[in-house]
Amino acid sequence: MRKYNGIILSGGKGTRIKNYTKKIPKCLIKFNGKPFLYYQLKYLKNHNINNVILSVGYLSNKIIRYVKKNIDFINIKIVNEKKPLGTGGAVIKSLKYLNNNFFILYGDSYLNFDIKKMLKKKSISTMAVYKNNDKFDKSNVRINKKAIIYEKKKPDKKANYIDYGVTFVKKSIFKSVSSKSKFDISILYEELSKKKLLDGYIVKKRFYEIGSYNGIKEFRKYILKNETY
Repeated sequence: MRKYNGIILSGGKGTRIKNYTKKIPKCLIKFNGKPFLYYQLKYLKNHNINNVILSVGYLSNKIIRYVKKNIDFINIKIVNEKKPLGTGGAVIKSLKYLNNNFFILYGDSYLNFDIKKMLKKKSISTMAVYKNNDKFDKSNVRINKKAIIYEKKKPDKKANYIDYGVTFVKKSIFKSVSSKSKFDISILYEELSKKKLLDGYIVKKRFYEIGSYNGIKEFRKYILKNETY
């Protein structure tokens, strides 16, 4: 059985951007004539990540159709959620196909750095973070000497970094989680953070996301200026 070194979580409904997601899933929103998913996959391929699981749910048939017709430059296994599992449950459903060490990416995040540099970290889990100071979204990470302090819902008032949209983990972090659980992956990250098991990799360049109307606007500007694919 082929093993995969990354998973993209693309099962959400995109409720914050309903004007776009009534008829298509978020990852198929087009930018300069190509869907967001295309840019994510090209980015991974360009950084030598060749085997990726695509976890889908909402309007999954449209994503499956697009991948079959248009994506031939990277190995993709599509894992379909029959019912909503949350981002954490979606990863658990795909664990048997993943390497012992793998990347978890959000389906609405565009990475803007050399992801392979995260492999130098030897921690059980490493989250890419950016010094945000509440500029692009609410900061949810504070840098500590030994590990990062991550809290998504109620961030520390001193938090000035933000989750970049990718984490490199060891499969063992899921040992204590029920295989039937429905949960948000951020809950597990918070637990790891409390145990000082969540390391941080600081990225200097800003992040891009399409989970908000402003994020879509900003990414559209970025890709028009920087598209090289």
